[in-house]
Amino acid sequence: MTRTTPPRPLDVEVLFPELAAYQGTTTRLHPRPGDPDVSASSVGGPMLWPADEPWPVCTEAHGRGRGRRPADIHRQREVLVGAWARDPLSGPTEEERQLLDELRREHRVPGVGVTDPLPLIGLAQLYRRDVPDLPVGPDGCDLLQVFWCPFDAHGPNRYDLLLHLRWRRSAEVGEVLVSPPQPRVVGSPGYVAEPCVLHPEQVVTYPFAGLLPEDLCARIDAWEEALEEEAEQQEDEDADEPVGYQYDLSIPPGWRVGGFASWHTTDPSPMDCLACATPMDLLLTIDSSEWDGGSESWKPLEEGDLPAHRSATPTKVIVGRAGELNVFTCPADPEHPHRWSIQ
Repeated sequence: MTRTTPPRPLDVEVLFPELAAYQGTTTRLHPRPGDPDVSASSVGGPMLWPADEPWPVCTEAHGRGRGRRPADIHRQREVLVGAWARDPLSGPTEEERQLLDELRREHRVPGVGVTDPLPLIGLAQLYRRDVPDLPVGPDGCDLLQVFWCPFDAHGPNRYDLLLHLRWRRSAEVGEVLVSPPQPRVVGSPGYVAEPCVLHPEQVVTYPFAGLLPEDLCARIDAWEEALEEEAEQQEDEDADEPVGYQYDLSIPPGWRVGGFASWHTTDPSPMDCLACATPMDLLLTIDSSEWDGGSESWKPLEEGDLPAHRSATPTKVIVGRAGELNVFTCPADPEHPHRWSIQ
């Protein structure tokens, strides 16, 4: 089933013709629960990984011997989905509640050292044939694979995540690793994605307002303020929220590739390559939700009748406090270290 973004509530280039010069594209991935295989682009699915190549691991010093078991996390979600589908009013039975309590328990892994190799979780893989805005990787690589460590314990402040990107040429992979190593416990269930198939869709996008020329940004702000004042004067509790540039007209929510990064929780920060100082491009956005109350205008037409709480979090990935992770890459050399920001 395809996913189709509704037309925007209005044509922003009619209001602000200068935006035509800044128009870009982004590919919304539209992950939805499914059963992908190694030949498919996916979130939380199996990786096309050579059987003779070492699986990526984390060796940074941090605790890794206490947490929840990934299998328990998947099972907990399965029980909850089934229970609420069966009984939308009461949900889980008493027996299921006892099972859920057991599945939420943390477990210890004895004898694990703070630098013992910890298998990274395969988060996503993207084939360029499926994703129009995915750039060509180094040496013509056509497959991007994304991994992360399932503990928030990295970097100078010891609270950062660890992200690992791997490019490869898919045609050169021979025998595929069938049973990759997995962490026995994870620090947070938000690191464990549910297997999702993708429904890529390329849409038009515009930059975050704070990165536009100052005069244009000021005009957009004034237009939004006028709409808000008009809505307040109407005093109609049933009236729709006024259309806004940030949430309705510029940058779509959800998992996506390419386009422009949002800076809605912080001021825009320069993202220059640490190896060559080239301004970096947004490669991938990993989002905790596909839409929320402020961005429901982006809800696909095929899911227009579904309430946000039922289909906004198909991957079950949680970034930070239910935010989004923007991953940047160097356009001069994709092998240069990536950078990222959480919004």
